[in-house]
Amino acid sequence: MNIDHLEAFMYVVQLKSIHKAADALFLSQPTVTARIKTLERELNIQLFARHGRGLSLTEHGREFIPYAEQIIQTYKEGKKIMKARDSHEEVIIGANVITSQYFIPYALPLWKQANPQLRYKFVSAPNDILIEKLLQKQVDVAFIKDTANESLQKEQLLDNSVRLVAYPEHPLYYEENITPIRLAEEPMVFFECGAFDWNRIHKLFEVGKVEPRIEFQVDHLEVAKSIIKSRCAIGFLPYLCIKNELASGELIEIDVAHLIQIKQHVFLTYANQDVTKWQLWKDINQSVERFQLHQ
Repeated sequence: MNIDHLEAFMYVVQLKSIHKAADALFLSQPTVTARIKTLERELNIQLFARHGRGLSLTEHGREFIPYAEQIIQTYKEGKKIMKARDSHEEVIIGANVITSQYFIPYALPLWKQANPQLRYKFVSAPNDILIEKLLQKQVDVAFIKDTANESLQKEQLLDNSVRLVAYPEHPLYYEENITPIRLAEEPMVFFECGAFDWNRIHKLFEVGKVEPRIEFQVDHLEVAKSIIKSRCAIGFLPYLCIKNELASGELIEIDVAHLIQIKQHVFLTYANQDVTKWQLWKDINQSVERFQLHQ
């Protein structure tokens, strides 16, 4: 009896749909259907009654549920014990580009220090690719922006809201109730990437019926930040990349909360609930707390 067939059976039971079960398992519907039929042949019973496109559990199907649950749980516990015996257990962690650049180099040494028995594999990729890897169980946890995928669970971790920043002593710092017209007078650097919705910033100027003075358009955070630090422009940048510079005073934040607020966070996202029981899970949360205080 194949554990994958039992898992497919339980997903269909819980989600009451082959379509939803296929999405959750990241499989095609025909594959899930084939696994159910194979299980039915092995047991020589009918687990589901088909009604057109719908289906319902048969009496035999309901009776089989506790046995399937017990087999799956026993398998998971055995797998967990075998992993615990491996002194070089591997943990695969993914993160989007911004988190990879500004948080992971700080946190990874802390995780290794707290869990020296673990071997770490790290993957940096865009959010959509990491979501796919989570669903395919190719990574254990991933640091990504918010997702509405029902097969994934998440915990909000890092503030990465977008701030308008400038070099120290910039005149805008001392002004109140800044208008889009006033902003449009300043040379700006635009950092273009999938980190946040630039349309909202463009809309800010459209509503004010002005064109922003975009002197630089770049696709690298450090380039954008260097241009601002060199006093050539101001710009909107995500918090993770400017956290240290704001703390040290190399950059200052311009208050435009009355005009626009772009709040976004990095979420610790996972498909397997068991990861929340790891010691590493606690260490990840502790590293976030230390990072927020770290300059």
